[in-house]
Parts: sequence; structure tokens; C-alpha cells
Amino acid sequence: MHSLPASSLAVIIPTLNEAGEIVACLRTLQPLRAAGTEVIVIDGSSQDDTVALAAPLATQVCVTEAGRARQMNAGARLSRARHLLFLHADTRLPPDADRRIAAALADRHHWGRFDSRLAGRHPLLPVIAAAMTLRSRLTGIATGDQALFMTREAFDAVGGFPDQPLMEDIEMSRRLKRLSRPACLRQRVVSSGRRWERHGAWRTIRLMWRLRWRYWRGASPEALAEAYRHVR
Repeated sequence: MHSLPASSLAVIIPTLNEAGEIVACLRTLQPLRAAGTEVIVIDGSSQDDTVALAAPLATQVCVTEAGRARQMNAGARLSRARHLLFLHADTRLPPDADRRIAAALADRHHWGRFDSRLAGRHPLLPVIAAAMTLRSRLTGIATGDQALFMTREAFDAVGGFPDQPLMEDIEMSRRLKRLSRPACLRQRVVSSGRRWERHGAWRTIRLMWRLRWRYWRGASPEALAEAYRHVR
């Protein structure tokens, strides 16, 4: 992997078989890229056309071992930007995200996230998004759907994302909270509600709360990942 020239912000997108989403995601990032933001796609050895589709629209595309935490850490190592934003392929940023992030990280915060909206037809999606935002404000814990961002110094200070197969965003938030409370930006990212619509909203809510409860009680990420795969 070759290092990129230094910039203010890197958007790091971990992908795995995201051919259906990656072009739309990257097209929305072209204004940021034109303004100097690094757009880095870290693919976990997809079996579809994700890499080929991403290549013309990203600053750099790298293929590595699958695992979201490993992929995000690889993207951070590849970048030389002062600020890092970790974005899911099915999440869209609000306008002026780069300036909003820069302002938030200049104001006593080492890290932060956006409020969120879930796109889809299920009537529970607005309720789920509102609950996600409220929970995050009360606990200071953020999820990947909320587009976590942080300074390079904060990322390095906590050792990057923990190399675990599930709840890596929850554990990363725990570690970053030792540095500061998160900047909770009220501007919304828009994430796909496909997970809730595909597997059933109530079923997915119960599953995620059960897994989080077990995680807080000390269950290993490996055991939770295995339970998640079986239920899905």
C-alpha cells in the first residue's frame, strides 16, 4: 500500500460485496474529493464487482482481509489525513460534512458522530433512528451507522479499532470516551434501513438489544458474532 499526500480529512469506507451501493456512495463524495478529501475504499475481498466499480471514483482502493475493524484500521494506516471519518457504504453524509467535522474537532472534542435517519418504507424506521440518536446522546456511545469521525491523534491514542468481529464501534466509542465526550452533530447522515426491512424490524431490534446486553455483560465478540450469523 502506498501512502497518500497529507490532507485534512479522509473518508474511509470498508466494503464487502457492496456492488449495489458503492457507486451511489462514492458519487455523493465527489465534491469532497474535489476539495481535497481522501476517499479510500478498503475492500474485504468481495466476490462481486465492488472493487472495479469503486476504482474510478475513489482516491485509492485497497483489498485486504475481511473484517470491518481490520479494514478500517488498514484505511487509516493508508491515509495521512489529520481527521478520519469511517463511513458505511450504505450511508450518505450531509452537505458540508468536512467543514462540520473540522469545526467539531476544533472545539474540545477528539471525536464525534452525526445524528441519523434510516431510509426505507417500514413505519418503524423513524422511531429506530430517533432511539439510536437518543441512546447515543445519553450514553456517549456511537455506532457505525452514525459515521464516526475522530482526529488522527485520538485514533492512534486508543490503538485504532479493536480487532473483533462484532461491536467494534461500541468498543471504539468506549475507548474514545476516555479522551472526551463525542461531538454529537445534529446534521443527519442517511443510512439504509435494509437490515431492518430484510430481517424484520422487531426481530432485528430484539436481536441487536440482546447482543448489546450480552456484550455489556462480558460476552466475547466472537460468541456474539456466531450468534448473529445463526439468527440471520
